Amino acid sequence: MSNHTSNTGTKAWQAADARHHIHPFTDAAALAARGARVIVRADGVWIEDSEGHRILDGMAGLWCVNVGYGNRELAEAGYKALCDLPYYNAFFQTTHPYAAELSAKLASITPPGLDRVLFANSGSEANDTIIKLTRYYWNLQGRPKKKIMIGRRLGYHGVTLGAASLSGLTPMHPQWDLPLPGFVHVDAPYWYGEGGDLSPHDFGLKAARSLETKILELGAENVAAFIGEPLQGAGGVIIPPDSYWPEIQRICAEHDILLIADEVICGFGRTGKWFGCDTFNIKPDFMTLAKGLSSGYIPISAVMLGARVGDAIANANEELVHGYTYSGHPVACAVALKNIEILERDRLVEKAGNDIGPYLQSALGGLRDHPLVGEVRGLGMIGAVELVADKASRRHFAPEMDVGMRCRNHCFSNDLIMRAIRDIMVVSPPLTITRTEVDELVRRARMCLDLTAKEISIPL
Repeated sequence: MSNHTSNTGTKAWQAADARHHIHPFTDAAALAARGARVIVRADGVWIEDSEGHRILDGMAGLWCVNVGYGNRELAEAGYKALCDLPYYNAFFQTTHPYAAELSAKLASITPPGLDRVLFANSGSEANDTIIKLTRYYWNLQGRPKKKIMIGRRLGYHGVTLGAASLSGLTPMHPQWDLPLPGFVHVDAPYWYGEGGDLSPHDFGLKAARSLETKILELGAENVAAFIGEPLQGAGGVIIPPDSYWPEIQRICAEHDILLIADEVICGFGRTGKWFGCDTFNIKPDFMTLAKGLSSGYIPISAVMLGARVGDAIANANEELVHGYTYSGHPVACAVALKNIEILERDRLVEKAGNDIGPYLQSALGGLRDHPLVGEVRGLGMIGAVELVADKASRRHFAPEMDVGMRCRNHCFSNDLIMRAIRDIMVVSPPLTITRTEVDELVRRARMCLDLTAKEISIPL
């Protein structure tokens, strides 16, 4: 990194960024006119920009820095691997200790039956891989008509052509002429926004049965798989009613549909247990892992294969024509192994479920009295504060008011990272956050809610 003073360095980096760097999910022209905030270092739950501002990162990057920033053990594990084996591939009938050990470790900590692993580099790649493996599995079974993949509205599964087609966030589709043929979507279990007068239990059943209705409409002989996040993250932290997942599993089993659990956000302690499947007692045929696998320190993802899929592919007696240059990269595997060791040794998952997680949920719950807040919901180390125009009727603000983005901007200006999903303010801090830091997060969040209310003329 260039050795600039704060002022000149910021301007130089912003100019280079504006001229050459196209950002994801960003209006490039608007950002270039404003100038990107330049993040230069991080430690614990704090990031620091080039102007010296310390920012409380309530989102753990993109839901991923589970063990917190600045962990030297992870840096040292990566450095050692870089010195010993900076790269080799798994294409030429070879392996290396890091991939072999990580495969075994993942098989031991994921739910029973998920015994085989295929590595990739991002959640998007992993879900795209699952699309291919699902098609391959049904071809091996002599049932080539089973090709349709069913996702959910407000579901997020990545940005490749296939993964974005699985995703039910419709703003992602028009620019790319998506979804591709063979991808459809059913209802999300979003009780607060769509449950009406139904109880959460009854709405959970209703949302789940929209899957069965779609299967019967399409013909079970044509439907390959259903994919869902245990709780929906980028769709607005949608936590399903207790009735939802048991009914989904019944439907998939009855109609012989593969069940895919996308654990990219939920995995590695985020829900207060190792995996969202543990939290909701889901027994999937595939599981997608990424983000918390390495705490975001280095790109790596994995597809876990359940017995019927894994056995069929492992015993196909033909070449699997799939893989990436960096599948099972030794440095990434070394960092992931150390990351899991830290999660286990420091009991971070247990603390997320029994200590700091409940504290976070209780502290966020204190925001329910704010005039903008309709609901506070969360699980483990993930939470959402939904902003509404009317609490009693659960009526949302008009979209053109952009209330969530207004609040997000106030957070950004006051050195707090919260994400705005529509008018839902989301937090997902590192599992290492302290109670004092949780209190500071909520204090800043309330201040920014107050500033938002004042901006849109809502009395406090």
